[in-house]
Formats: sequence, C-alpha cells, structure tokens
Amino acid sequence: MSKKRGWMNAVLMTLLLCAAAVPLTASGAVESTTEIDYFSGRVETVEWTDEKIAEFEQLNPSITVQHEFQKDASNVIKVKLASKSVPDLTTVVNQDFIDQGVFADLSDAPFWDRILPSVKDLCTDLRTGKQYKVATNVTMGGLFYNQEIFTELGLTDAQTWDGFVANLEAIKAAYPQKTPLFFGGKDSWTLGHLIEFWAHGVVKQDLGIPGSRQAFLDNTVQWDAPDGVMEQFAEALMELEQKGLINDDAVTASYDNQKEAFASGEAVMINQGMWVVGDIISLNPAMAENIGFGPFPSVVDGFSPMVLCAEDSVYAISAETEHMDEVMLFLDYMFSPAVQKEYSEVRSMPSAFTDVASDWSPIKDDARRLVDTYVNINFSTEAPSGLSVDDTGRLIQKLLNGDYASAADFAANYQELWNKAY
Repeated sequence: MSKKRGWMNAVLMTLLLCAAAVPLTASGAVESTTEIDYFSGRVETVEWTDEKIAEFEQLNPSITVQHEFQKDASNVIKVKLASKSVPDLTTVVNQDFIDQGVFADLSDAPFWDRILPSVKDLCTDLRTGKQYKVATNVTMGGLFYNQEIFTELGLTDAQTWDGFVANLEAIKAAYPQKTPLFFGGKDSWTLGHLIEFWAHGVVKQDLGIPGSRQAFLDNTVQWDAPDGVMEQFAEALMELEQKGLINDDAVTASYDNQKEAFASGEAVMINQGMWVVGDIISLNPAMAENIGFGPFPSVVDGFSPMVLCAEDSVYAISAETEHMDEVMLFLDYMFSPAVQKEYSEVRSMPSAFTDVASDWSPIKDDARRLVDTYVNINFSTEAPSGLSVDDTGRLIQKLLNGDYASAADFAANYQELWNKAY
C-alpha cells in the first residue's frame, strides 16, 4: 500500500510541475504561443539577430521566432519552396520568387513613411509597381585597400582597367610577400559579386538603372556577344590570375580568410561591400584609420569607374503566412529607431530610415566621395534565380580553375544558363 501511495505521490508531483511550466493568462487559461519561421542568409549578423530575437520574445512571450541561417541561402530556399515549406519571413528575395507570387504585397505597410524614397524605388517591382520587399539600409561596394601602402606607393583610384592592373603590379613589385588582390572564393557569393559589379555594372552604366533592370527582366542583353562585356570580364579575371595578382588559393580561401588577410596586412586590396568593415576592425582595431575605399574600374574601355550604391538588408513576407500580424509585430521591433541604429553600426552601413542617425563607419566620408564622384550601380535583383551570386560565383570558380577553354566559352555558358532560366 505504501508503494502505491508513493507512486501516486510521484505522479501527482510530476503533474504539478508540468502544470507550473505552462504559461497562464490572468484568468488562468493556458496562453497559446505562435511560432514564426525566419530564414536568413546574412552571415555577418547571425549572433546579433539571435540577440534581438531573444529581446523581442521577452517583450512578446506569446511569440517565438525560429531563426534559420544558411550560407548557401539562395539555393536552400529553392528546396524549401519546392517542398511547400515557405518561411514566414526571409531575407532571400529574387525576381523569380516575386513573379511566382511567393511574397506578400507590402505596398500599404506603415514603415514606408520612414524610408528614403530612393530605397522604396529600388524595392518597387517593375512588373507591377508594388513593393514585395523592404530594405532597411543603403550599402556601398567597391575595392577596399590598405591606405598606408597606397600612400607610400603614390597610388590613387584606378580610372581604367589598365590603371587597375598597373596598381596591382606596383604593389606586387614593392611587396612580393603580400597579395595585391585577395579573393575569398570558397564562399561563392564573394566571386558572384564580381559579375554584379564588373560585368553587370557595365550594362547598368550603359542603359541606366531603370533600363538595365528592364533589360534583365526581358532577357535582351547579349551576354555572349563576341568581345562583349562577359567575354572581356572573363579575360580580365584570367589576366589577374595569369599575372599572379590574386591569391593562389582564390577558389578555396573563405570569406573569413579574406577578412583576416586584409586585417592583418597580408592582403592589400579586397573586393567587398560596407558590410565587411565592422568585421575587419574587430579583427584589428588599428585598421580603422587605414582602410581606403575605391571604385570598380570598368573591364570595358570607354566606361567610367563604378561604385555600388544600393538597397541592402531586405525582408520579404510569405504570401501564405498564417501569422501576418505576428511577423509585422516582429518587424516593427526590428525596424525601431534604436534597433536600426544598432544594426546600422554593426553592419557599417547607413540606414534607409529617415529617423535613424548613426555613426555607421570610420570611412563614411570616403564613401560619400565615391558616391558623388563615380557612376552609381545597383544590385542585379532582376537576374533569374538560377543565376544568384552563389550560382555565378561557382561559374567563376570554374573559370579560375581552368575549366573553360576560353573567355568566349565562359560567356557562351553564361548566356546559355541565362536563357535556360527564362
């Protein structure tokens, strides 16, 4: 009998503990919890995002945010879409997904009143005139360089491709132990941006931003034209490799390796966007006063140097989400002035919100000079999903590995992939 009573007491205690663990409302009813799925590809802010989610959940105990980060997010999300497991909220957006109706129309969202009109324009879908994504920041991309070495060698922003190669050769001659230009090609998106900036950039400069966006949508750019922009782009990269102006492990070195090489002084130049600055300074605080910022010279003669000046840190909401109110509440928190000031400074990028003032970067004056001096280009958001920066980066990996017979062969393959995507 005592054993039975002991067993019953143990069961009763377990039930009481379980009941104590269940949140109750003021009236004693069980409080339900809503879970929203947040899928991201932003490598620079994984820990920061998790911290903000924890703060949000503390303020909103009835909502949990499941944050999933993937380095190869642009391809992982395709698998999710194919299996009908669309995340409620994502940072991975492209034109194909918009055309397929994957994302909710955000045109009437209240946050647009706080966002720069130019950023809203870049978030506007050309086909419908609606906004299916929102961007929280303005980013810039170009070539970061070691200011001390440039000053010592008397180097300035290259205005032509030949001038750029001459700068790299001067660095190699003066510092044979250093890498003139360091690529982190293992993370393929870092190479894919080269096509965005150096190849697509020429088209954007030639046709203008609206014209190039429409041309990409309509697939009217002839990427395989003899001696055209894509062939000249491939030839330019092959020239850098053949002359030993990039690192030998350009295809296998990671994004982290690229940052570390620049922060330590091993690499004199890297191709990146403003998002890299904070990490470089964290690795070596002394670099805060030694980071120079220059434009991308054109790989085609007759065009001006270019600097990326575009929307960044985009969000889109699933058109099928059952938790729109909860997702909007989460975004309301993430878009608050205090959180956005912090994000702007963590990412080293100016905010797109007009009510957010931040000390976003030690090189913000240099960045403003470039924006005012050189041709501004945007991201290639109208490129088909089969040619994301991850995908095009893998093509450049093959190019640098010698898998293409010629630059013309590379251009022909790029055109073939573009056509297939349509």
